[in-house]
Amino acid sequence: MADVMRSGSAEEPHEAEHHSGAPDDSGEGPRSRKPKNKKKGSFWRELPILIVTALVLTVLIQAFIARVYVIPSQSMEQTLHGCTGCNNDRVLVDKLTYRFSDPKPGDVVVFRGPQPWVQNEFRTEEPSNPVAGFFQGAASLLGFGAPDEKDFVKRVIAVGGQKVECCDAQNRVLVDGKPLNEPYLYWEPGRGVGQEEFKEVTVPPGHLWVMGDNRNDSADSRVQGGGGLNGAVPVDNVIGKAQFIVLPPTRWQGIADPDPQTTALGAPAWQTGVPVGFGVAAAFPTVWLGRRLVGVVSKGRASE
Repeated sequence: MADVMRSGSAEEPHEAEHHSGAPDDSGEGPRSRKPKNKKKGSFWRELPILIVTALVLTVLIQAFIARVYVIPSQSMEQTLHGCTGCNNDRVLVDKLTYRFSDPKPGDVVVFRGPQPWVQNEFRTEEPSNPVAGFFQGAASLLGFGAPDEKDFVKRVIAVGGQKVECCDAQNRVLVDGKPLNEPYLYWEPGRGVGQEEFKEVTVPPGHLWVMGDNRNDSADSRVQGGGGLNGAVPVDNVIGKAQFIVLPPTRWQGIADPDPQTTALGAPAWQTGVPVGFGVAAAFPTVWLGRRLVGVVSKGRASE
């Protein structure tokens, strides 16, 4: 019994040292413990930042790199679907390609109609409500609204300096006297299979001669502005190259651009596309990088 009492009384001073905050040899006293890291911001707190970042990146991408356009006209059937009552295609238009090169025969391009082009293939109804107008404009900027009524999509047939006319004995368009090979042509039922003839036109330098794949239902260089030289489109009016069908999902595919001025039937040329979701995907690393930069700056200030 005495041994138990002595053993307990001998340990009490050691316990008291711990309670009094005196340092011990273990190095694990209260003063040596590292403070816990601050709790990171929750996902819901960062979600608005991610959304805003994604929207800003999307706007920048569509302004300088690529944009989604609605095809409401059936003049490019069946390469591109666009007609009353059908599910119109939405195509990704690459704006970078023609910063380093010029459009070439076979390219499907989106362009602003030049001044003589007064025959619009579609018309966008402007909402009378200013709030609805704002949201329609925002949707158009993000690639989900209707395109401008003066924007067109056609295929390049001839470029500046070339002579184009229609047609030879086999109903083919001629460029510099040579017949074109056009595997993309579509003859809409009820409109015949004979192309509308037109006299030889020399495409001015810096201009393009464009035509629709639905050859007998397309208001293009043959008729716009009365045809002839007025139908040619300045290269400066080209917005970009249609590269990929992004909607509807059942029609996800690249847009073939075979050169009609070649006689050999080859595979479609190399195609590329800028991901539509790049803005959303880039938002996360952008926000992460921003947080790292803020952290570096904060540490630098703390060390001063």
